Amino acid sequence: MNPALPASIRVFERGWLSSNNILIAGKDSSALIDSGYCTQAGQTVALVAAALAGQPLDVLVNTHLHSDHCGGNAALQAQYPGLITMIPPGQAEHVRVWDAQALTYTPTGQSCPQFGFNALLKLGSDIVLGDLTWQVHGAPGHDPHSVILFEPVSRVLVSADALWQNGFGVVFPELEGIDAFDKVEQTIDLIEALSPRIVIPGHGPLIFEVQAAIANARKRLEGFKTDPARHIEYAVKVLLMFKLLEVQEIELPSLIDWAGATPYFVFIHSRHFQAIDFSKWVNDLTTQLIGSGVATREGLLIRNA
Repeated sequence: MNPALPASIRVFERGWLSSNNILIAGKDSSALIDSGYCTQAGQTVALVAAALAGQPLDVLVNTHLHSDHCGGNAALQAQYPGLITMIPPGQAEHVRVWDAQALTYTPTGQSCPQFGFNALLKLGSDIVLGDLTWQVHGAPGHDPHSVILFEPVSRVLVSADALWQNGFGVVFPELEGIDAFDKVEQTIDLIEALSPRIVIPGHGPLIFEVQAAIANARKRLEGFKTDPARHIEYAVKVLLMFKLLEVQEIELPSLIDWAGATPYFVFIHSRHFQAIDFSKWVNDLTTQLIGSGVATREGLLIRNA
């Protein structure tokens, strides 16, 4: 537990494959915000079970439905049969019929076991999680349907991927040719207006210097708006790195084959990098990851650093 947070809030910082999990254990009920990626679902369940010490998990909330934030939903629902699962409303129908294409799992080459839901997060409403009442705010940009949660008494904000220590998540609509940088800016403005004391991001450590993080995000956004190609290259490297985090090591030909079977890579290459041979393009991106120190190479074998 962090003494700067209300006593009922516990954050499991999970790294970059799985989103952070926020457990709120009240006197009479408990809630978890975001459940991580599916390959680490067993760890998510174990962390929650150990923290609750035999008590049930009552509510599961997803800030948005990217695979690294809801991939543990199915495992938690199996572990806690009475679990109430709350999701943002924008993709509720896609979840109901389970459309992995519309939910972006197929286009990004990621996995997410099918899960259900039984409640929606209404924008502008208040919800009680544990013993704390949270405001639900829309936070489009990174994802059109994402929400952030703000507890006004302690001024704790759950920012998901709308604000990190050094920026924010990939602006996925931009990859599809939909203007969304202005939405990112509006969400940053909203966070600043809420004036949180502490931010719990979707990835990375708690943010105590909130104004500095906001300034970092604005600077990063301005760079992407000035040079959109920089954002596109960043995005495809993030997707490659996510795959490497998932498998830990993979031979370069297999990584190229995976990218060639992943619709986002094919679309982005055809739209922005068609003049470069596809295999060479993926190889160059991988070389950049190695150069930045987040991956290593031994012959054809590429490893997460």
